[in-house]
Amino acid sequence: GDASFRRYARIAGRDGGLVLMDAPPRDCEDVGSFVAIARHLQGLGYSAPEVFAVDAENGFLLLEDLGEATYTRILGDGEGDGAMEEPLYNLAIDLLIDLHRRPLDMAVPEKLPAYTDACFLEEAMLLVDWYLPAMMGETPSPEAREAFAELWPPLLGLARASSQTLVLRDYHVDNLLHLPNRDGVGACGLLDFQDALCGPAAYDVVSLLGDARRDIAPSRVEAMKVRYLAAFPELDPQAFARAYAILGAQRNCKILGIFTRLFRRDGKAVYLSHIPRVWRLLEENLCARELAPLRDWLDVNLPAPLRNVPEAKS
Repeated sequence: GDASFRRYARIAGRDGGLVLMDAPPRDCEDVGSFVAIARHLQGLGYSAPEVFAVDAENGFLLLEDLGEATYTRILGDGEGDGAMEEPLYNLAIDLLIDLHRRPLDMAVPEKLPAYTDACFLEEAMLLVDWYLPAMMGETPSPEAREAFAELWPPLLGLARASSQTLVLRDYHVDNLLHLPNRDGVGACGLLDFQDALCGPAAYDVVSLLGDARRDIAPSRVEAMKVRYLAAFPELDPQAFARAYAILGAQRNCKILGIFTRLFRRDGKAVYLSHIPRVWRLLEENLCARELAPLRDWLDVNLPAPLRNVPEAKS
């Protein structure tokens, strides 16, 4: 179930395997959104798991088993199949290109909520609400909190310069599978998309290339950006770079808060090992000129000596 309350079990049968998803409604899990997005993605020709049975009241789904060939397992932690890295990332970028080329009314399901500024801000505030207190030993002042919140509306306005589309939100190696028996972008299996929203196209590019859980060589990141931009000659590369940096900073602030919350509230310490990487990614984002106000706020409220891994409460 990773960072969620969902659990999964494999079911073996004469006609092949299935996966049972247990998503408890009492824990605010909603199978309805998973079903709706899965069927929408399938309608677009993508390899989301087929949904065979739904018990929404109790939070159960019976799903197609797409196997265990996630990008994470194939690539490993520096010891996986290095020869597969380029084709796998090419495939993942090509799926985003295919999705982002579609008209908005085709790419986005009807009535899908928007990725609003309020939603972006609520996520970014997780840094202030969870990570900062864990490192400072106290809650931030109302003035510091307000100053952080006021940074974001103008930044998000710049980030929306890229076109709007379906944003899967957690488009990274843990949630992508290689399905070599399927054609084209169908060879990229998709998981964990139930929180999809309508938002900036650059967001999922950031999710893939600014991965909190895996180091990616800068040359690979740049090659994938070039591949993506080549598919959209009308897209201003500078505007895309701004959106990429801003959305990356917002996402990394969110992730620092989430990983801290998972540790301090839920007892899931496994995510702490990724925090140094998340800081490296955030500091790369902060090199963008537009992010100078956020860089200044962090220098005052979370100076470099405090950019560490949270410890358990004493």
